[in-house]
Amino acid sequence: MLKICTFGAASQDVFLAGKGIRSQIDPETNEHIEKFRLGAKLNVENMTIASGGGATNAAVTFARQGLDAAFIGKMGDDAIAHGVLQELDSEHVSTNMVVTDDTTGTQYSTILLTETGERTILIFRGAAGKHRVRDYHDLDFSGFDWLYVSSLAGSLDVLSDVFRRAKESDVKIAFNPGDSELKQPDKLKALLEDVEVLIVNKEEMQQIVHGETIEELAKHGTHVVPTVIVSDGPNGVAASDGKTLVLAGMYQDVEVIDRTGAGDAFGSGFLSQWVQGKSLKESIIFASANSTSVVTHIGAKKGILHKGEKLHEMPLEEKEL
Repeated sequence: MLKICTFGAASQDVFLAGKGIRSQIDPETNEHIEKFRLGAKLNVENMTIASGGGATNAAVTFARQGLDAAFIGKMGDDAIAHGVLQELDSEHVSTNMVVTDDTTGTQYSTILLTETGERTILIFRGAAGKHRVRDYHDLDFSGFDWLYVSSLAGSLDVLSDVFRRAKESDVKIAFNPGDSELKQPDKLKALLEDVEVLIVNKEEMQQIVHGETIEELAKHGTHVVPTVIVSDGPNGVAASDGKTLVLAGMYQDVEVIDRTGAGDAFGSGFLSQWVQGKSLKESIIFASANSTSVVTHIGAKKGILHKGEKLHEMPLEEKEL
C-alpha cells in the first residue's frame, strides 16, 4: 500500500446559514458579497460543525481511496484539536506526527454561507499560523512514498527545509500552495525544483509562468515541474505531464451548497489516482467528480468519495504533445 502524508493546516469549522445571511453583487468586482447590517441580530436556521483545513481534507481523500494516509500539522492542545484528531482517526488517517503547541489554540473558522453557496470565512489561525523550522526538524519522512503539501501560512523557510529532507529520503512531493506562499514568487519558484506535481488555479499559475489560457499555462508549467494541473473554476481545468495535455470542463452541473474544500478535493482527488498508476485523463475525471460531490454538502469532508464509486464520462479533450 502506498504511503502518503499530507502537510498543512487542520481546522474546526462552524457553518452558519440562514435567510439573514444574504449576498449581493459588488458592481466594481462583479462578485457576490455578504450583506448584513451592523448591530443586527441575524437568525440562523442551520448550523454544521465539521473539521477542515486543506491537509486534513486531502488526507481523508487519500484514506477513502485506499492509501495509507497520514497528516502532519501544528495544532493547539485543546478540545478543538482533540475533536479533529478523533475524526481523522475514525477515517483511518494516522496523526502520530502532529506537532502540538500548548501556547496557542487550534485553527478555528466560522463560515457564513449565503443562498448562492458563496461564503465569508472568519478565521483564527492559532497554531496553524505559527510555524518554525525546529517544529518539524525531527520528523522522519523516509517511511512515505509521497508528501502532499498545502498552504503553510507563507512559511517558506519551513517548506524549504521539509522539501529538502523529503527529497533526501526519495519522497515525491505534490504542492498546492496558498495565497501566502504565492505572495513570495521568487522564493516559491526556488521550492518548485523539488516538486513532482503542482496544483494551482489560473491566476496563481500566472504568477509562476506566462500564459493567457489554462492550456498555455499547463504547457509552460511543465518546464518548471513534471506534472501540472491548472484550474479555472466553472471554466474547466488543464493538466499536463509533458507528454499529454488534458482539457476538461465541468464533471456535472449540480446545485452548489457549499464550496468549502472543493479545491482540496480536486487536488487530492487527482493525486490519489495518479500515484496508483491511473492515466492523466482518469485522474482528472476522478478529481472533478470528487470536487463536484464535495460542493453538494456542507463541510469539506462529507462529500469526499469512497473507493469504488462509479464515475461517468465528462466533457474532456486529450492531446498528445
